[in-house]
Parts: sequence; C-alpha cells; structure tokens
Amino acid sequence: MKQENFFSKYFDFQGHKTTLGTEVNAGFTTFMTMAYILVVNPIILADASMDPGAVFTATALSSMVATLFMAFLAKLPFALAPGMGLNAFFAYYVVLQLGYSWQMALTAVFIEGLIFIALSFFNVREAIINSIPLSLKKAISVGIGLFIAFIGMSNVGLIVQGDGVILSLGNLFSQEVLLTLFGIIFIAVLLSYKVKGAILIGIFAMTLIGIPMGVTLLPTGGLGGIFSMPPSIASTFFQFDWSNVFSSDMLVIVFTFLMIDMFDTVGTLVGVATKAGMLDEKGRVPRAKQALLADAIGTTVGAVLGTSTVTTYVESASGVAEGGRTGMTSFTTAVLFFLSLFFAPLFLMVPSAATAPALIIVGCFMMSPVGEINWEDYTEAIPAFLTIALMPFAYGISEGIIFGIVSYTLIKLFTGKGKEVPPLTYVIALLFVLSKIFL
Repeated sequence: MKQENFFSKYFDFQGHKTTLGTEVNAGFTTFMTMAYILVVNPIILADASMDPGAVFTATALSSMVATLFMAFLAKLPFALAPGMGLNAFFAYYVVLQLGYSWQMALTAVFIEGLIFIALSFFNVREAIINSIPLSLKKAISVGIGLFIAFIGMSNVGLIVQGDGVILSLGNLFSQEVLLTLFGIIFIAVLLSYKVKGAILIGIFAMTLIGIPMGVTLLPTGGLGGIFSMPPSIASTFFQFDWSNVFSSDMLVIVFTFLMIDMFDTVGTLVGVATKAGMLDEKGRVPRAKQALLADAIGTTVGAVLGTSTVTTYVESASGVAEGGRTGMTSFTTAVLFFLSLFFAPLFLMVPSAATAPALIIVGCFMMSPVGEINWEDYTEAIPAFLTIALMPFAYGISEGIIFGIVSYTLIKLFTGKGKEVPPLTYVIALLFVLSKIFL
C-alpha cells in the first residue's frame, strides 16, 4: 500500500486520471511489443564480430537504465532500447563497409551520447521539438501509426517483397499470418467490449494458441530452461578505440548517428505524446528536456556496456494505447528488462505473430489526429501528407520528418507565408538538405 501511495503521488495518478493497475499493464504491453530487440540486436551486432551474449546483456542493461531515467526524470510512459536501423548502420556500414573495428564504432556512439547530453542541457533538442509546426506534429503521429502497423505486418510475412512489384501480400495461409489475423479480430472484439488490458490479453492469448500451431517455441529443457544467469559483458565493456577519433570518417559517422537518433526520438516523442493528448496548449511535449536527456544518457551508458545507440521506441505507443500516461509505465518496462536478464527464454518465447496484432491495432489508434489537420490549406496539408507517407514508404521516422519540414518551409516561403515559419525551422530544414547532399 505504501508503494502504491508513493507511486501514486510521485507520478500523480490522479492528475493523469490513471491507476497503478493501468500503468503496470501498459508497461507490460510496451515490453512485450519491443522485447524482440533482445534477440535481434545481438544477431545484428554479431555480424560486426561482437560477442552476442555480451551484446544481449548490454542490450537489456542499457534499455533498463535509459527507461528508468525516462520513468523518474521525465515521468513519461516511453521506453528505450538500442534502436533498429542504428544498429544496422553500426554493423553493416561502419564495420563491414568502411572496415573499422566495432570498438571504433562504439567510440562513435559514446561521443554521440556525450554530445546529446550537452545538447539536452542547453535545450537545443527541446527547441527543435518546439519548432515543429503543430500540423506536422499531428502528421507525425499518423505516420508513426502507419509505420508501426507496417512493422507488425512485415514481421510475420503478411506484407512481403513482391515478385515484379515492390510489395505484395504474403502467404495468407501460413501459421504466422493466420495467428496474426486471428489476433487482430480477437483484440478488436475485446476492445469493442471495453475489456481492460485488451492488447496485453491478446499478446498472451496468441502466444498460448501459437504453441499447438508450432508458432510459439517453448524453451528447451522445460521449466529448468526458463532461468539462466546473464552472459558476461567483459568482452564489450568499455572497449573503445580512440585511434581514429579525429578522422573525417569519424566526423561523418558521429554526425549520422546524431541525425538519425535525434529525429527518430523527436518523432516518437511528438507522435506518441500527440496521440496520448499530452501536448500542452502550445503544442509542446511536457518535460521534453528530461526525456531527451534520458535518451542521451542511455546512449552513453549503452556504448560503455557494449551496444549501439539507444533511442526512444515507437512501440511505446502500444503502452500508451493501453492507458499508460506516466513514468510508472516506463518503470514497469524497465523492471521487465531487468528480469529478462535472468528469464530471457521465457520472455523471448513470445512470437512475432503474437505481438504483430498489437502493433497493427496500435497503428489504427494512432490515425485519429489525421482529422485535425487542415486539408483545405495546401501549405499545411501537403507537408503533412509527405510526413505521413514517407515514414512507412521510406521505412523511417526521420525520413518523414525531413520531407515534412523541408517541404513545409519551402511551400510557406514560396506562397508568401514565410513569416509563419519559426527561424529555427528554416535552420533545421537547411541542415536536412545539407545532410542529404553530403552524407
């Protein structure tokens, strides 16, 4: 009871019209939809010759630390972990294509984290969030909805690369796709009956149904195979290479990490906060500075432990959809990342076909701000549309933001409405253009 009172007061459950049960359920849901990173990140970084066991431990620990900072510093329901895309850039571009060591790549991530901490203290990143026009903030939320739904569909093969076309439907009769489609209907019915925890119930139910279907793979060794001590991080801990720190390649690599991480995080914060109704009367994300600082600290700690850039996860939208509104949601997710160190087989048995329905349903939830965009004003509508369309089509939150902001500034400028654009937005648009030209 004392714990509930502490959490209730610290996170202001009453002011946010939420409860401990709702927040814990939301934290579970967020974790379940992003736990795949515990498997995928070690696989990707192993291609860069890193020890996958050490990367697993570094992934869980850095996610826990960053999400705890988000919980208690920013008090927001967002979870963090090593970012997809950023880990691929780390392994396949910096190490395999440029030929640098993974130690050098970790050094670049560490430097990026320190720069982010400085930018967060001086409110640079917060100023960038506040410079995004409100119409684009609405569009970012919608674009993330399509993006997260696309992730869910592609993870199970519902959408695949086509034969002679870019995309097409996958095999609708595969076990994974059938379980996903049933999961969508199952969760939709629960939501229609206003069942609390519908998304989390759906994830657990599909995991169980997936056992006889052969989709859910039980841990080897029965119950004894559920518990295990975490692998050592000795091989990746504090493994930095400073020999190329002043090279032009290092400058490009650090800048690229900065750009991708910054606008993925900004996009996620803005999009999910918009959907959750968290923006203030001026369209600003509450405690954005603290949220961005948590992201920066997570990246720095992650580099020390031995993993690629840590960023705010778009899957946090699933917890918000379940009613998560405070740092209690992210605290719950952080605790689950800690437990995953010892019960990894249990958490990792949840298949993509069980989480994909949740992501697709959340994508539907994220679409609602589309009606709040002024589609009659083409200086607002077209940039908003480009923001929405480019996120799933280019498979990146930052890409949608780039096209949205650049088109917004140019269209406003050439239609005589340039004064409606804040000066910082022009600067950001110019930086976007230059980054695409020179990177």
